[in-house]
Amino acid sequence: MASTDVLPLAVLSERDMAGCMALSAEAGWNQTPDDWLLFMRHGTVFGLPGDDGRPVATGAMLPFSDEFAWVSMVLVTAAHRRRRIGTGILEACCAELKRRGLVAVLDATPAGERVYRPLGFVPQFALSRWQGQGGGVVAPPGVRPMQAHDLAAAIAIDATAFGASRGFLLRSFFARAPQLAFVAADGASFVLARPGRIATQIGPIVAADEHAAAALLAAALGAVNGAVFLDLADRWQKLAAVLKERAFTVQRPFLRMALGRGQPFGTVARTFVVAGPEFG
Repeated sequence: MASTDVLPLAVLSERDMAGCMALSAEAGWNQTPDDWLLFMRHGTVFGLPGDDGRPVATGAMLPFSDEFAWVSMVLVTAAHRRRRIGTGILEACCAELKRRGLVAVLDATPAGERVYRPLGFVPQFALSRWQGQGGGVVAPPGVRPMQAHDLAAAIAIDATAFGASRGFLLRSFFARAPQLAFVAADGASFVLARPGRIATQIGPIVAADEHAAAALLAAALGAVNGAVFLDLADRWQKLAAVLKERAFTVQRPFLRMALGRGQPFGTVARTFVVAGPEFG
């Protein structure tokens, strides 16, 4: 693996927000400044400075435990592509995580998968991004709005499903849009959502079973006015059928991959809709 010495990378901070947002907007991605802040405050964002000091490429890593970290936000502006810059930043992230004893995990697009496999990344499970419109659904029985006091239980449930506690992430999502958060009446399942640059991102949905997940999905969809993105694990065909009935379509596939590890860290049987490819 390469180190950060191979590329003249800088560690980015909040003062670089405009450049980071310009890169994700150019790529057509859905992130907001609040999303970038999570990487800057809880992880590391590497950037390759351009002539004007603004980043022309980025890559982020977000440790979630003493076992693994998420790698994402690998972006290169159009004028600097095809120079292996993105791969170099990815290698730098992986080298740093290896130094820390952490496994690198990510959600790959088909184009990214072709880059990641030769580096030693192996598949864990498949996802699809669905897009459509919210609204028009009444929250079903057995689901209620999430309250602040529900967060501790949701964080514990999520930790089992995801494989690590990520309370800072869920608290951020809830604070941004508490009206889009719901829990099952029995307290065993929940959904969060957050506003994005292009669409509201629903996820994660962590549930005891597919029936509970469908109820939470209906509640969240009913609370959204406008465009929706959500990243559904492909194994849940009943939820896919629900989305098709609502005229949702698949925007793109993703493949969850980890460096040298095919076994997910969490419990995939409780993972229905993930938080997004940038967060897992």
